[in-house]
Amino acid sequence: MSSRRPAPTVEARTNKGEERRAAILEAVERLLEDRSLDEISISDISRAAGVTRSAFYFYFDNKAKAVAALSRTVYGEMRDGAGAYLGREGSPREMIEGLITEVIGTWERHPNLYRALRDARDSDPAVREMWDFDRFSFIDPVASVIDAERQAGRAADGPNSRALAVVLLDMNDRAVEGLSRGGPGALAPDDAREALVAVWLNTIYGSKL
Repeated sequence: MSSRRPAPTVEARTNKGEERRAAILEAVERLLEDRSLDEISISDISRAAGVTRSAFYFYFDNKAKAVAALSRTVYGEMRDGAGAYLGREGSPREMIEGLITEVIGTWERHPNLYRALRDARDSDPAVREMWDFDRFSFIDPVASVIDAERQAGRAADGPNSRALAVVLLDMNDRAVEGLSRGGPGALAPDDAREALVAVWLNTIYGSKL
């Protein structure tokens, strides 16, 4: 009788691969708690994840790509949370406050990752493209809410809804970037949240509030 073990199934190999990839991403976010992206090496990540350097490169071309993959999870978290408020029943203030709270709250849960993503997008065109794609994915849902609120007579008439959504979302990004940078003149998260809510409400609803 042969003593050879059966070859791993495709499912087993896939699960092992997913575990290694997840370990790498967890190591990246853990290391970012104490250091900037520039201060972390591939060797640091590999050791923290318990994998070889070659295993790291099997999944990611560089550390910027690993940060980008990790940020996809964060954007999904933000999108799911914000989507629960877009178009929901309730007052305009409840809807907008919920949306902005999700945006600021996601940053508060992952501040170091946001800083690393900002650095990665500036150095890697592919990461920048991914950043823009995820950011633009919010445009149509926000524009649809503006159109629906106008048709219902609750929101004020104004510029093209999609253009308005772009401007408002860009403002969110700038606010979060300011929170990530910190330094003199930086807003506290609660102040940023309150200001964003006020601008969104006044921009979309105007005197109809």
